[in-house]
Amino acid sequence: MPHLLLVDDDDLFRESLGLNLIDEGYEVTSFANGRDVLAYLDKGGGADVMLLDWRMPNLTGLDVLRQIRAAGATIPVIFLTVLADDAYEEAALEGGAVDFIDKSRRLPILLKRLQLIAEGGRPSSEPEQVRSSELVLGRLILRFDTSRAVWAGRTVDLTLTEFKILTLLAEKAGHDVGYREIYDLVHGKNFVAGHGSEGYRANVRTFIKRIRKKFRDVDPGFDHIENYAGFGYRWTAQG
Repeated sequence: MPHLLLVDDDDLFRESLGLNLIDEGYEVTSFANGRDVLAYLDKGGGADVMLLDWRMPNLTGLDVLRQIRAAGATIPVIFLTVLADDAYEEAALEGGAVDFIDKSRRLPILLKRLQLIAEGGRPSSEPEQVRSSELVLGRLILRFDTSRAVWAGRTVDLTLTEFKILTLLAEKAGHDVGYREIYDLVHGKNFVAGHGSEGYRANVRTFIKRIRKKFRDVDPGFDHIENYAGFGYRWTAQG
């Protein structure tokens, strides 16, 4: 199941929602304020989705979102709020949030939104191809039943989103994969968030940077994700 970050200064609400999400099978990391979650991300922490309270002391949810996006982090953000004014929703979406949910909505509604966002946004209209349980490519093993990557016998601790990107590159090993194709895989085809018509490129670069770092943590000489300047990336077929 996806890993969620839950950020809310209401201790009772945060604990109650966190326990409900854990009961549904999600991995949940909770924070009581914006500064703590920013510190977590700055240290290399990650997740598949962030649930972010709008109204918090010192740093509001919108402040947190703006700092996250300014740092190049691409984690999808869902705002949780009691504010019903359209102006708040517009500000959130313009800042790069992917959804805006009233705290009073029932848990099943939130769970459905989480499923759509964490698993790639929009369902594909293309028929699903039958895939074997694992892909072996030189020293790389991708285990699709557990969404785990193994490099040279050592597990690489990837998030679900990072695993999806790595799978795309590995299945097209030796071929160039464009920024837009990688971005659409994560957010759903033609999904737009961030700043400007080319903002998605920075998001993809951040994902690739994190994936490379995790591989280099287990193998400092890792160099199998190559840049194709101005277009995207490729997984080198050898090794």
